[in-house]
Amino acid sequence: MLAGCAILLTAVLIIAGAAYLLTRWLAFTWEDKNNLISSDGLYSHSALLLDRQTGQVLSRKNGDQSIYPASLTKLMTVYLAVKELDPQQVITLDEPIFPPLYAQQASLAGFEPGERVSALDLMYGALLPSGAECCVGLAQAMAGSETAFAEQMNREAKNLGMKHTHFVNSTGLQDKDHYSTAEDLALLLDTALEEPLFYQIFTTHSYTATGSFHPFGLTFTGTLWELPEAESLKNGIILGGKTGYTQEAGLCLASLAEVGGREYLLITAGAKGDHSTPPYHLYDALTLYGRIQIS
Repeated sequence: MLAGCAILLTAVLIIAGAAYLLTRWLAFTWEDKNNLISSDGLYSHSALLLDRQTGQVLSRKNGDQSIYPASLTKLMTVYLAVKELDPQQVITLDEPIFPPLYAQQASLAGFEPGERVSALDLMYGALLPSGAECCVGLAQAMAGSETAFAEQMNREAKNLGMKHTHFVNSTGLQDKDHYSTAEDLALLLDTALEEPLFYQIFTTHSYTATGSFHPFGLTFTGTLWELPEAESLKNGIILGGKTGYTQEAGLCLASLAEVGGREYLLITAGAKGDHSTPPYHLYDALTLYGRIQIS
């Protein structure tokens, strides 16, 4: 009898979860293409603004066009890690992880070859300072290799309804076969934020990790919070964000804001510029969030 009840409860939960994802997917897919909030004047090639309370897409610009996601890829890596790993699991960052990342000038959190680090610290290291070594370490812990993990990422993308996304790595380093859309990334972020630990990491400004080679701590600051303009939203507050950049992807940003007591998320991608230019991706976030009317 108890076993039967447990099976029934499991089935109900699975159906409820599938229904939630279907509802979100339909909102993204069938929402009227007419913007409620203008996307005029944006620097970014693609953008999508979502009201998290209603699931309504308020503004979109080329939302279904293919983009290179750069480090916004790390949203999926950390989302899967939050779901699958014990945060206290200790992971060794094997030495072979590092040379390819050095060669590609990948952003790093500051851990060293051979260092032993908790999964939780690697999650923070992946999202805040955008540490590529953290992503590969998490990928290997979950799937044995980054290649196998990319397959896992693609399965999850399919499950979430991300119909125009394909991953080949855990970091977002440039590859012509590694792509997504603003719509797909918004769907991913909206789902990931339902996980309390992911939400906590995504909205953290700074964090101190302790690896085996850093007994006194290694402090991270989120790349978004290194931009002073992130604190200048006039009609609300930016709660968290993940930046991204490659030469091919341009400046990208996934962000979460509170305006008038409601949460909104925004994906922007393909803004011209780089780390030496003004933060055009953040300017676009301030523009779109600033256009939200508080009733």
